[in-house]
Amino acid sequence: MWAALLLAGATLAGCGAGGNTTGGTSGAAANTAQNAATGGGAQQETILVGADTTFPPFESMQNGQVQGFDIELVQDIAKVENLKIEQIKTMPFEGLIPALQSDQVDVAVAGFTIKKSRMEKVNFSNAYYKSGLSILVKKGSDIKGLDDLKSKIVATKKGTSSVDLLKKSGVTNIKQFDNIDQAYSALESGGADAVVFDNPVNINFKNQHGDVEIVGGLLTGEYYGIAVTKDKPDLLQKINDGLQKLQQDGTYEKLFDKYLGGDKAGLVEGVKTPDEVALNS
Repeated sequence: MWAALLLAGATLAGCGAGGNTTGGTSGAAANTAQNAATGGGAQQETILVGADTTFPPFESMQNGQVQGFDIELVQDIAKVENLKIEQIKTMPFEGLIPALQSDQVDVAVAGFTIKKSRMEKVNFSNAYYKSGLSILVKKGSDIKGLDDLKSKIVATKKGTSSVDLLKKSGVTNIKQFDNIDQAYSALESGGADAVVFDNPVNINFKNQHGDVEIVGGLLTGEYYGIAVTKDKPDLLQKINDGLQKLQQDGTYEKLFDKYLGGDKAGLVEGVKTPDEVALNS
């Protein structure tokens, strides 16, 4: 597919944040193919993409390659907007916004919830996924909802909207981990009573582990957006234009079949701007 050609055409030029990179050596072929698809003559803009690979099915590392819903989405946008992804740079979630602010990357994907506090630091694309937080527990747990967490040990991922929710809800014993897999391991080993995190990721874990369940329904409603450096407003426009094209030609919806088992509860119809959907946190 075109997205695969783009990833294969990435170079390994470093940009100093110490993360892993993905790329290949067939850049000339990928560029030729992409130029043909976009009309040929226009000069490609080269971009660096940051990603946190501990957020399946949106981002993960498989066999040394970064893949997932968000990765393929940004690759498909690059294709239709004549952008060349020079590098996909992986780093912890908390490092992505600083990397955008310091021009180490131009674009970042990580299941970013659009929040007003984040919008002060970076730009966001229009929303591409409607999500929410949920509670994951071991089967048979006495935890049935958010109020039950106040006396419990709750695991989650550092720097995410789940931390904000737990603190506002009066939960004091919060274990924050660098990646969500560590939070799930704490739940499985008895080091935590629950995990509060993005519902599609909790669903992904539940589908692979028969000893856990989701309780209490969705705790929030929130939208994901692609983060873009504030230094490049024209790039933000291209990202939004590309997203709209993918929504209109069916490419966007196919990602729900490929990565989310056909669950389209999070599908965004039409344009939802950051100002419309941003959380007040």
